[in-house]
Amino acid sequence: MLTVKQQQLLSYIKQHLDQGGVSPSFEEMKEALDLKSKSGIHRLISALEERGFIRRLPNRARALEILKLPDGMPVAEQPAMAQASASMASESNVTPLRKAQTPSMPARAMPIAANDVIEIPLHGRIAAGLPIEAMESDTMLPVPAALLGSGDHYALEVSGDSMIEAGIFDGDYALIQRTETARDGQIVVALIDDSEATLKYFHRDGRKVRLDPANRDHEPQTYEAQQVRIQGRLAGLLRRYN
Repeated sequence: MLTVKQQQLLSYIKQHLDQGGVSPSFEEMKEALDLKSKSGIHRLISALEERGFIRRLPNRARALEILKLPDGMPVAEQPAMAQASASMASESNVTPLRKAQTPSMPARAMPIAANDVIEIPLHGRIAAGLPIEAMESDTMLPVPAALLGSGDHYALEVSGDSMIEAGIFDGDYALIQRTETARDGQIVVALIDDSEATLKYFHRDGRKVRLDPANRDHEPQTYEAQQVRIQGRLAGLLRRYN
C-alpha cells in the first residue's frame, strides 16, 4: 500500500509523461509535492521502485518506466496541473489518470534531467584507517542524482589512507546506502562497539568479522561478530578538487 505522498508522486510523473512527453525534474517534483528537499523526492522514487511501481532503466540518464498503477488510485492535484486536470475530468467524467491509460500502448520511459542534484545528510567524518567516531551533523551535501541508486543514502567524509588501493582517498565523500546487511567483499560502514565507525572491506571469518583495508601498509581488523554493526554499503564517491 502506498503512502499519500507516494501516490501523489506516481500520479504526477504519469501525468507529466502523458501530457508533455518528458519526465519531471527533481526540482519540479519537489515543488509539486511541496517538499523542502530533493532528497525527499529521491526517497519516494526509491520506495516506488522497491514496491514495483516504477523502475530505473540501465545505461540511460535517470530514465523512469512506470510498471503499474494502484487500482483506484486518485489523481493527485498538483499546483501546476490542477486546473487542467479538473477540466479533463469534468469533460470526460473519467479521471485524467485512467483516461491516460491505453492498454495497447506501453508506458513511456523518459529521462529525468541528467544534471539533477539532490541533497543527502553529511554525517561527519569516517576513518579509512583506524576507527574514529562518526559524528552526526546537520549539514547537507549536494550530490548528482545519477550517482545514487535505490534506497536511502547519506554521506561521510573520508579520513585516512587505508582504502587508497580501492581508489578512496583522504577528503573524499563516501556516498553510503543505508543497510544493515552486507556480503563478503563489499565496502561497508562498520560501527564498532556502538561508538566508532570505519570504512573497510567486510568479511565473515567464522564467528568473527574481519575488516580489511585496501592498503598493504595497514593490517586487517578482527572483531567478535557482536561488536560490529553494518550501517551502510558504499554506493559511490564524490571528490572535490581545489
